[in-house]
Amino acid sequence: MLATLLKTTRPAFLLLTLVLIALAAALAVYHGHSITPHLVGMVLLGALCAHAGVNVLNEVHDAASGLDELTTRTPFSGGSGALQAHPEARRSAAIFGWLLIAVVVLLGCYFVSLRGWELLPLGLVGLVLVIAYTPLITRLPWLCLIAPGLGFGPIMMGGAYLVITGNLTFAVLAVSLVPFLLVNNLLLLNQLPDVEADRQVQRNNVITAYGFRTANRIYRGFLVSAFLGLGALLAIEQLPPLVWISFATLPAAIWLYRGVLRTNTPLKLPPSLLAVNVILTLSIPALMAIALLLS
Repeated sequence: MLATLLKTTRPAFLLLTLVLIALAAALAVYHGHSITPHLVGMVLLGALCAHAGVNVLNEVHDAASGLDELTTRTPFSGGSGALQAHPEARRSAAIFGWLLIAVVVLLGCYFVSLRGWELLPLGLVGLVLVIAYTPLITRLPWLCLIAPGLGFGPIMMGGAYLVITGNLTFAVLAVSLVPFLLVNNLLLLNQLPDVEADRQVQRNNVITAYGFRTANRIYRGFLVSAFLGLGALLAIEQLPPLVWISFATLPAAIWLYRGVLRTNTPLKLPPSLLAVNVILTLSIPALMAIALLLS
């Protein structure tokens, strides 16, 4: 049972949270703030519980709706398969998911008491995104498109920075727009193999609502915008010059852009594009964090 519950958290996906909290902490160090290791650890715990919680609740909802029975599972889409293999664990998984959310709420209350009420709006928006994502947000195409990036970018990164440092600047929020765009693209591309199954259970994301060509254009627009935004932050000296090493990922991004451009239907989407998309989403903020620490 424990192994099944852990599998519903999709552990491999949690690496994204680790990378983005590292980026927030690296920004704090670069800006001259003192880092309290146990506080960073608590922030990381809260972020991991939020990410794991939304994953678990998503698995429970998709098992109940029958969605995962309709999908062709890949390493990047179609769920973990844990509740399909062990349907008797569905109720325990639901309890587990809500326990993870309870931990997030308790930690959030502590962080608000520590840093003040200005943290509360970020926390409340983040909590709504976690709870409402699968049952509600996935039925609202444009909100479904930006909710992942909003949660992992401005909410998670901005909130982590505020807890770690005690303040939040527009410069930090501007930096968080890079993962905002990358994470939106991560979920957008991962939704493509599931488009027919999503239609059958009335999921109404951008792909099912507006078609593959629109999703294709959005993906390429977000990808270009992420690099242009990062370049702009470097040009106006909001980030140190060493962050240019993040552009070492540009050849992979160009390959992705061309691969998506040449794809005419989700059914012909090569699995390699999904894999490189994941690597790109993780490597850019990771390289940014390393460069900030070295600077």
